[in-house]
Amino acid sequence: MEKQDVYDLLAEVCQDDVVKEELDMDIFEAGLLDSFGTITLLVEIEERFGISVPITEFNREEWNTPNKIAKELADRA
Repeated sequence: MEKQDVYDLLAEVCQDDVVKEELDMDIFEAGLLDSFGTITLLVEIEERFGISVPITEFNREEWNTPNKIAKELADRA
């Protein structure tokens, strides 16, 4: 899994390519990801990358930018 794969997935879930350009933007504050989108993202992460992230381990402050998401997934891979 490459960082670009994570950014591509995030762009699909958020339905906006800006997440591939603004890697440190807060996607929750920007309104690009909400509770439903978070669940969709976690399901897609497991399906595409085989990494299970229980919702109980999802801390919004640690998963709020494309770069942080890529790092969290790299740490779990």
